[in-house]
Amino acid sequence: MDPLGAIFAFLTLIVFLCSGVFSFEYLKGSKNIKSYAVFYVITMAVELLLCAASNLITFYMCYELLTIMSMPLVIHERTAQSKAAALKYLFFSMFGAYFALFGIYNLSKKATSLSFVYGGNIDASVWVADEKILLISVMAMIIGFGVKAGMWPMHSWLPAAHPVAPSPASAVLSACVVKAGVLGIIRSIWYVAGTGKIPGSYVQKAWMILTLMTVFLGSMLAYREQVLKKRLAYSTVSQVSYILFGLAVGIGSVHTDSMVSSYAYVSDSITGAILHVLAHGFIKAVLFLVAGAAMRYMNVHKVDELKGIGLKMPGIMVCYTIASLGLIGIPPTGGFVSKWYLATGSIATGIPVFSWLGPVVLLVSALLTAGYLLGPAVKAFFPGREYRQDHKDDKPLGKDEKPGLLMLLPVATLTLLSVLMGIFTSPIIEVIRKIFFI
Repeated sequence: MDPLGAIFAFLTLIVFLCSGVFSFEYLKGSKNIKSYAVFYVITMAVELLLCAASNLITFYMCYELLTIMSMPLVIHERTAQSKAAALKYLFFSMFGAYFALFGIYNLSKKATSLSFVYGGNIDASVWVADEKILLISVMAMIIGFGVKAGMWPMHSWLPAAHPVAPSPASAVLSACVVKAGVLGIIRSIWYVAGTGKIPGSYVQKAWMILTLMTVFLGSMLAYREQVLKKRLAYSTVSQVSYILFGLAVGIGSVHTDSMVSSYAYVSDSITGAILHVLAHGFIKAVLFLVAGAAMRYMNVHKVDELKGIGLKMPGIMVCYTIASLGLIGIPPTGGFVSKWYLATGSIATGIPVFSWLGPVVLLVSALLTAGYLLGPAVKAFFPGREYRQDHKDDKPLGKDEKPGLLMLLPVATLTLLSVLMGIFTSPIIEVIRKIFFI
């Protein structure tokens, strides 16, 4: 496992461990616990194997297996709705995987090897001779792996799957499984194809357009959505495309003489993208686990039902609020640092239109994120005089009526990590810049 794989594996281990501990209390008394546990552990194992893959064929096999092994987590409740959502997840993922397979097939004909070597395995002379088919192949792989990452227009499996899956499963799907698509794009471009003629091409421009559209539309849909877990799913659609946008603008810069520099990497945007892999993973796991605690103990399913819940479950809602601030990008959280680097990196590229349009869209998305996350947090702790009057005779929740340590500790751990990575960022940035030679 190389350092890049280790970053994704670290996120996988932490989130799966915390969500797994959370599951003991969340799933207590429910059906199908054994099958859930089996597929949960297998999903974690497959994702770790994917992080350790040393060539594109092994990576693709693990990528397909990840879809098949994580699908039972979505179908856990065995309802008609969960079955439909699981099939949608399967079909969308397979559709994307076949796009990626088309790209892999073409790269295998042009590359000296499909092993992961930083800088790629395709000679510059091959890029010059076969530019058209190589650009088509890379674009197919971006679209294909982008399906798993929730990139528009193939994003709709996320809001379908998350509401029906158990909350710990939603946490690992949103924090880790979708990142398999991100890792697939990085491996395909930086480690097999090389950047070649991608900077300044229609591939880079189309990629940037798709990611910015996804960022904005995901935030807007999340702002309008009233079902809590569906709102968080749309949020994931938006936030993961922050990462993809950072990769897209950081792939290279176009010079004034119209010549493209194959390895003119823009350090800040790449750094911000990888930082956001970790920040979003920790934060989104917290939000889904808090939603699960609220659903189990307070039967909360819609955003409006969070009103006053902070007075009954203060510990869990404090974590929700801190995580929300991180996703918005408020210091000193990791979300602030990652978004700062994404914005400054975009500006530094000097790419016409996108160098300023990117930060503008990210800012608008941050404002929408504040609206759909902080609004419920405020109402949770400050429900208003009328609510307090109506509930003045309510008794405090008993020990078995509110989250116990098996829920509180994992949520608190992930919340703490989301803050610590914003304070102690330098070691992470040093590793990222060594990975990408920036």
